[in-house]
Amino acid sequence: MAAAFALFFKLIPLYVTVALGWVAGRYLEASGRHIAGIMLYIVTPSVVFSGVMVAPLSPEVILLPFLVFGISSVLGIAQLKLAKRVLSDGSANIIPLCVGSGNTGYFGVPVALLLFGEEGLGLYIVCMLGTTLFENSVGFYLAARGRYSIKDSLWRVLKLPSVYAFLAAVVLNLAGIGIPDIFVPLFDNLRGAYSILGMMIIGMSITSFRGLAGNVRFTALAFFGKFVVWPLVAIVFWWLDSTVLGIYEPAVHKAMFLISITPIAANTVVIATLLDTSPRQAAGTVLLTTLFALAFIPVMISLAF
Repeated sequence: MAAAFALFFKLIPLYVTVALGWVAGRYLEASGRHIAGIMLYIVTPSVVFSGVMVAPLSPEVILLPFLVFGISSVLGIAQLKLAKRVLSDGSANIIPLCVGSGNTGYFGVPVALLLFGEEGLGLYIVCMLGTTLFENSVGFYLAARGRYSIKDSLWRVLKLPSVYAFLAAVVLNLAGIGIPDIFVPLFDNLRGAYSILGMMIIGMSITSFRGLAGNVRFTALAFFGKFVVWPLVAIVFWWLDSTVLGIYEPAVHKAMFLISITPIAANTVVIATLLDTSPRQAAGTVLLTTLFALAFIPVMISLAF
């Protein structure tokens, strides 16, 4: 329980950052849309590249992002089919992003550092890349299909640089090429900007605190998929691998479990804003899950770990 309280207090600065984003949007007329473009096309690819470059890569570790990507894709597509039966306001195509990914970067990295230390953080970042790949490929495509044709949606996915940053980093890492020392501070600063701007954009997207839930059916589907279905899948994988498969060590199981209980990704708001697909609905739901996670994550971590 002491660990749960320590984690609780560790998360408070993240919520202060969301509040600062709201102040910037409400009183300084800061544009979340402009920041969304910077995040998606510059900051996020940089964080992905630097994370893979320093990770200890082995065949099993290289497989981890694709394993998480596969789970996210299956969950996202399944929930999209359910959402289209329940939602009729055009917001259904955002559900895969809400369910399949998570705020594994802006929110999860500080928590992982607290729980696992520097060594465990590397494994967590490799797992996290699976959700990043999902956001920037299948998740983005499904969201875009709510407004664009198949051809246009695929073209928008191909223009996203995070996938190319991941592949380039894997090749360079396996070739034994590291990041030059002169650029290390730059990537460290970009990782800081990743967390700060990512959380602030949630606050910027909230123009009013009335009716944060928006469409209650949308919010209920997002909560169910993110905080019930994803954790159950992670627990099943943990049990199956530890008792039958024996492929990964407990540190990997814990990293995947943490990914499963993070709130909805702030990048959901970024993508919804860029595509102009229910951005307020996305922002309100992301903020609600972020508030819920303040209590949910410490409790789940204390029970599981």
